[in-house]
Amino acid sequence: MRAVILAAGRGSRMGAHTDERPKCLVNVGGRTLLDRHRDTLAEAGIAEVAIVTGYRAESLTGRLSRDFHAPRWQETNMVVSLTAAHDWLSTAPSLVAYGDIFYTAETVRSLADTSAELAIAYDPHWLELWAKRFADPLADAETFRLRSDSTVAEIGRRATSTEEVQGQYMGLLRFTPPAWARVRDHLAALPPAARDAMDMTSLLQGLITAGEQIVAVPRHGPWGEVDHPADVSLYTSILEHPPTSETKAGTT
Repeated sequence: MRAVILAAGRGSRMGAHTDERPKCLVNVGGRTLLDRHRDTLAEAGIAEVAIVTGYRAESLTGRLSRDFHAPRWQETNMVVSLTAAHDWLSTAPSLVAYGDIFYTAETVRSLADTSAELAIAYDPHWLELWAKRFADPLADAETFRLRSDSTVAEIGRRATSTEEVQGQYMGLLRFTPPAWARVRDHLAALPPAARDAMDMTSLLQGLITAGEQIVAVPRHGPWGEVDHPADVSLYTSILEHPPTSETKAGTT
């Protein structure tokens, strides 16, 4: 299996942290997020790792096995950036990871081991971590509902209560080439403006509505999404001093 890291965006909410560098080069707990990606994927047995670049692409070129550039990164959302890696996604099963997250090798192996053509990782204990990140966890929460067979029934809509959120999608997913072909067909049927504006959870919900089966795999061990300056200190503290409770702050 290969891996593709999505690192095209500007990360403007990070303020000065990304004035001169992409968000994946921000240091969290003594290592850059990109180093954490590379080391975790290697531990999970994934040697071929590509990166999709956009903002400050020159600072990322040549660091991994393959570079893909998203030339319209300023005008489009993450889904269009992902299509820059079509050559890999269409030829081998591929893990896709947002550039601003960290996760464990065990979570990667769980995604790799599923027989599903399209699978995502999620955190069933999201609320305890989100309560540390936000005064109101629902301000940044989206709906996430599972069926009894662990496939996703709903994802990505604005949540009005915690009962609508059975987990937090982590920004970590896996496509097989047949699943990616269906994604390409789905995108090709959309108006250009809708395609350009589409985020990943909107894509996943659109695929579900069209009948796609998306398997959800619970995460193992620490994980985090670095989206605001305060996240840097929070996750540094978590990584350096893990909580004793296994269900708290992104651990299990």
